[in-house]
Amino acid sequence: MSMILSIETSCEHGSIALLRGDELLSRLLPVGGNTHSGALLPAIRQLLAEADASVSALDAIAFGRGPGAFTGVRLACGVAQGLALGGDLPVAAISSLEALALPFVQRAERLYCAMDARMSEIYAAMYVVASGALQAPDEVVCVPPDAAPVPDDGIWSGVGTAFSAYAPQLAERLGGRVEVLDALAVPCAGSVARLAAAAPALWRDAALAAPDYVRNRVALTTAERLAQGGKA
Repeated sequence: MSMILSIETSCEHGSIALLRGDELLSRLLPVGGNTHSGALLPAIRQLLAEADASVSALDAIAFGRGPGAFTGVRLACGVAQGLALGGDLPVAAISSLEALALPFVQRAERLYCAMDARMSEIYAAMYVVASGALQAPDEVVCVPPDAAPVPDDGIWSGVGTAFSAYAPQLAERLGGRVEVLDALAVPCAGSVARLAAAAPALWRDAALAAPDYVRNRVALTTAERLAQGGKA
């Protein structure tokens, strides 16, 4: 029976969880990305104390690697890496979009996951459910909502905050290809833990832990801003 601590702070609704066999204990963090850094370690200590567990008793530490808020994704990675190095434990870097999709595998066979990426963009990926498991998407993108990837065929179920933040744009872009299932869904640490437990092949040396930002550029150069009519 493995015991996994997981962290998911890729959006303002952060959470932590402890999965011990089939038993899951989870806690929400205070809402707001700026509060995660101060609340995360005390919350982890409290969760472990409630479970009468310690870092040394864990088998692995999992974290939502993104995509998501840069600060939140870095925080989850850094804390997971620090705890794992201190306890000589492996880490599992889990896609936050896959964690978003997991709770819906019993409700849909085709999941179109889209998170609000801010800056008038979305993170999006499409997952097919086969034998109760999520198949890896062809790609994960960060694009404006009016450039969201359109499924080739069939009807897909949409989940994620992009469907509330950019409802008109996505409705126009995706037409009848995507029916919104949950426009408020966010990735949670419980799903991160379950995905890590189901795939021990993903467990790696803590030194190899790294975020997956997807959006690699968050600022334009001065020349690029001027070219678009902005200020230097």
